[in-house]
Amino acid sequence: MSAGESSGSVVRRILLGSQLRRLRESRGITREAAGYSIRASESKISRMELGRVSFKARDIEDLLTLYGVADEAERESLLGLAREANVAGWWHSYGDVLPGWFQTYIGLEGAASLIRIYEVQFVHGLLQTEAYAHAVVSRGMRGAPEAEIERRVALRLERQKVLVSERAPDFHAVLDEAALHRPYGSREVMRSQLRHLLEMSEHSNISLQVMPFSFGGHAGESGAFTMLRFPESDLSDIIFLEQLTSALYLDKAEDVQQYEKAMVRLRADSPGEGETRDLLHRLLQQS
Repeated sequence: MSAGESSGSVVRRILLGSQLRRLRESRGITREAAGYSIRASESKISRMELGRVSFKARDIEDLLTLYGVADEAERESLLGLAREANVAGWWHSYGDVLPGWFQTYIGLEGAASLIRIYEVQFVHGLLQTEAYAHAVVSRGMRGAPEAEIERRVALRLERQKVLVSERAPDFHAVLDEAALHRPYGSREVMRSQLRHLLEMSEHSNISLQVMPFSFGGHAGESGAFTMLRFPESDLSDIIFLEQLTSALYLDKAEDVQQYEKAMVRLRADSPGEGETRDLLHRLLQQS
């Protein structure tokens, strides 16, 4: 199974969930009534419609019958989507170290056609070297067994393959200059990380900019965020906000619009890619 196929299963789950919600609402059926028809709770219907659980063919068949979907072609199309949505992602093998709330993000990240990020605390995970990632994970998980730290680093390195895959997304990154000055690991680890950023910035699908200290206050004042866009026209952009023990996934048009404005402003106010490379070279010389 390719990474693209397993990541796509997350998107298909969300797409199927949204279609089930649309069908239910068009018939004026409550979540409670829908849940009763498949011997489940209202909350399970909610999770299904949000694409947060796997789907049983029997449940989908019963819901489609309840919603009045009699056309065999339409039924088979939705049941096929359910089968594809249940494909396990490559990251499931890291379930011992991967929080449940982050599994959805990895699937979405792997399926996105455009990833835009603003990062403050450290270099974004998709751009980290192995040594830098080890330092970040070790700092965040003091006292954890070395084996667990190594597993988490391996997961991060596996995620990075998306940027050089056959169907690699466009990746637009704005890093706050603070992320380049805050030391993680030794002096050489930081120097290697700066060199790696320079190398990655040369890839045609990667745009790297740094928001300098000298600019002062800027549009990223609310903190780090990620914006994901997908090739499927039925799926809206998703904003990912990571927290200490959970995450928020925002897809309401008004929320996405606000983050879109912030990202556009951040990119416009940050020096261009060439100037960013000049800044990275200067930091290397000074380190």
